[in-house]
Amino acid sequence: MKAICVGHVSYDITLPVDKYPIENVKYRINEHIECGGGPASNAAYLLAKWGMDTSFVGTVGADYYGDCIISEFRKIGVNIEYLQQLDDYKTSSSYIVANKSSGTRTIITAKDANKTNVIQGEIDLDGDVILVDGEERDAAERLLKAKKDAISILDAGTLKDSTLALGKMVKYLACSKDFAEAFTKTKIDHYDVKFLSGIHRQLESYFGNQVIITLEAKGAFIKSNTYKFIPSIKVKPVDSTGAGDIFHGALAYFLGNHYELEKAVRLANISGAISVERIGGRFSIPTLEEVLRTSKENEII
Repeated sequence: MKAICVGHVSYDITLPVDKYPIENVKYRINEHIECGGGPASNAAYLLAKWGMDTSFVGTVGADYYGDCIISEFRKIGVNIEYLQQLDDYKTSSSYIVANKSSGTRTIITAKDANKTNVIQGEIDLDGDVILVDGEERDAAERLLKAKKDAISILDAGTLKDSTLALGKMVKYLACSKDFAEAFTKTKIDHYDVKFLSGIHRQLESYFGNQVIITLEAKGAFIKSNTYKFIPSIKVKPVDSTGAGDIFHGALAYFLGNHYELEKAVRLANISGAISVERIGGRFSIPTLEEVLRTSKENEII
């Protein structure tokens, strides 16, 4: 089984704090965490960590952060043949304030707005599973057109032109609550099946594929014979950075290994939930064995 992830890669600097900072006040912390990040990038890292033959398609700069990202991918075994490192590009960076008391995080991302759709030409890779996140849109479209038989997933975090276009090309639209709200112009402030079924139907009608709506700590909402909630497990969060990326990477793994949708989403929920108990996006990725063990302990499978 081979996977290809296409999209955003950044370098994350996480600053854990006991409570959210007040403006115009100086703070000192005893630690900070640095590692690669980005939705498709984190998914690729998880898939390689879990033993899947994985390639990543994206862009970094010829700078310190780019070198660090390349080194991480090589160590975990991600194929980076189509990870372009450009002299005239500045690697995206994200600065994350992780509020340990609430488990929430605030992210400021610095991205080179002058460089988009950098990957040109044919992408000569084999892929049974393809995950895209809306970045490198042209490369993602070419790959999805060339690999129509692959299990394809869009990590739709925000509503924008690229996610609208790619959403119609994939077999699974795994969208955030924010995406669903923006698309349907409906605030999701209650969580009954009838209400969410209406939102799901709007998404399914427009995109014409299997829709998964992620609802953060509440789990996910899907249609599998009937509309249903797929709950997550209860955890004490300290940092939610990367939880969505980890959910999508795990979803790609389990769908790629022929788990039926409901079970794949349940296990992806567990993967994301475990991660929020730890600081740092990529460093919080659980092992596959840990996810399967936790599912048994919670009598999920």
